[in-house]
Amino acid sequence: MILSSSFYSLIDSVATLVAGEREVIRTYFEDPLYGHYLSLRNNDTDKLWLIRQCSKEIWSSPLGEMRGLYVGPMEDLLKDFPRIDIDIPRANIANRLEVLHEEFTHYCAFAEAYDACLEENENILSPSVLWNVLWDGQEVLRNRRAGMVKDHGVIGERACYFSEGGWCILFSEGMKLKGNGGIDDKIAHACSLVYEDEWKHMCSGIIGLDDLKMGDSDWKLLTNLSIELFSLRIHMRNSQFSFPLDEKRIHDILNGDIEPVKFDFKKIVKTSN
Repeated sequence: MILSSSFYSLIDSVATLVAGEREVIRTYFEDPLYGHYLSLRNNDTDKLWLIRQCSKEIWSSPLGEMRGLYVGPMEDLLKDFPRIDIDIPRANIANRLEVLHEEFTHYCAFAEAYDACLEENENILSPSVLWNVLWDGQEVLRNRRAGMVKDHGVIGERACYFSEGGWCILFSEGMKLKGNGGIDDKIAHACSLVYEDEWKHMCSGIIGLDDLKMGDSDWKLLTNLSIELFSLRIHMRNSQFSFPLDEKRIHDILNGDIEPVKFDFKKIVKTSN
């Protein structure tokens, strides 16, 4: 696979922002769990970010739709059932069912990590109680995604898919908690289950960008929209994890004061083959 210079430039344009999202997560996870009274992290903050992640897994969507990653695809599958092997190939349906199973499994993995945080007589989660669980950063991100799709069509959609998952930073960082014991091992297990699936989903959002035969103005628009979404992801993660970074550090990151993440091009090519 030969990637264009425009594609590499797009990756470079957001690499520091991905590093910013990673710093949010690392700062939270590396804080002493249940330690001294100044600790950022405790059982309540773990439950809070896990609730929010569970809500993202079941109700969020790359394009900012309200139907989420389970109900929406289920409704679409039911609607498309009469068209199978008429104008929708059976392989298309099989692929969609596989993704549906993966997404629900992701919800289950994080819900089980949340269960491990519960005290006696506390209730477990359910998709119905997670409906519209939003926090400031997530609501802004969701609404902006929907706005980009409405205003910019295919380019807006591509920006949304390109930024979805944040290069799997949450999951790769969460996997590093393995061996710490307790809730850390539960989180690491959930992240390890999700990581490979989400990497494939991320690849599907970026592979083929060159095939669109975009002009310079389209690439510029895609880059600007992507920078905006990856910037919003930093705010989303920071609020999800109870603000491990202060406003000054967020400002500095957005201005490039951080080493960029190195994108694994070889893995992208391998996944796409």
